[in-house]
Amino acid sequence: MTDQTNPQDNLVEQKPAKKINGVSIENLPDLLTVAEVADLLRVSKLTIKRWGKRGKLPAIRINARGDRRYRKEAVLWLLGIQQGE
Repeated sequence: MTDQTNPQDNLVEQKPAKKINGVSIENLPDLLTVAEVADLLRVSKLTIKRWGKRGKLPAIRINARGDRRYRKEAVLWLLGIQQGE
C-alpha cells in the first residue's frame, strides 16, 4: 500500500495582500513621509500636517529641520486596519 498525498495538501493557503489605494500594506515602510501618507489617504499634505498638530495623527520629527514621519501603525489605525488582519 502506497501513501498517496495530494500535492495541494502541502500548499499553504495565502491570503491576498491587503491594499490601500493600490499599495500593499506589507510593502509600506515603518515610517512614512507626509507625501506618502497624503497619497495613501487621498488628502492634501497640509491636511496631514494639521492632523498632526491636532493629535489625530502624531508625527515624529527626525532631524534639525523637523521633517515629519508617521508610523505605519498609526496610519493603519486611522484607517481602521489592525496589522495582522
